[in-house]
Amino acid sequence: MNGGRRAQGAGRRWWSRGGTPASPRQQPVRLQGNHLPPAPCAPPPRYANPYVAGTALGLVLLASFAVAGRGLGASGAFAWIAARVAPSNPYFERYLAADAWLVAEIAGVIAGGFLSAALAGRLRRTVERGPRIGVRARLVCAFGGGIAMGVGAALARGCTSGLALSGGALLSVGSWAFLLAAFAVGFALAPAMRWAWR
Repeated sequence: MNGGRRAQGAGRRWWSRGGTPASPRQQPVRLQGNHLPPAPCAPPPRYANPYVAGTALGLVLLASFAVAGRGLGASGAFAWIAARVAPSNPYFERYLAADAWLVAEIAGVIAGGFLSAALAGRLRRTVERGPRIGVRARLVCAFGGGIAMGVGAALARGCTSGLALSGGALLSVGSWAFLLAAFAVGFALAPAMRWAWR
């Protein structure tokens, strides 16, 4: 008897609200923007465990120091490319003597991102955004944030990868100050940006 009741109630989950599942006539489908709401039974997208991913990133940073003799970075790769495009620029000319280590690293990051998305079943052509923001506005915000990040990395002499991770691993005081400031500003601005994703 108990097994039969469990079998009958196996399909009753959070979307049934404790009663019998509502029929389409009882609960009409409502559009959310230009998209249908997700099906109740659809499995959530699989993302990497943040603690496991953070530990793996720390091991990658350790391996980078041990094998290559240098830390991780990101903004330096774009400066290296810009130095080849505009070699006469007084800001980028100092990157002409640098090697292509960060460029190879960024290429590996892109390849690893595609591989991770493919293994998790999330590899698709889309623009990740919340229900209250359009595609064009999302792209404008993304490019604007990227430009601001690049300017900040130039002023701070490093980005979150080179300055925070690599410099923090070397116990640099400036790197730890940058890291604490980045987290503080992120937590302060998170409530203000939450409207775009909910």
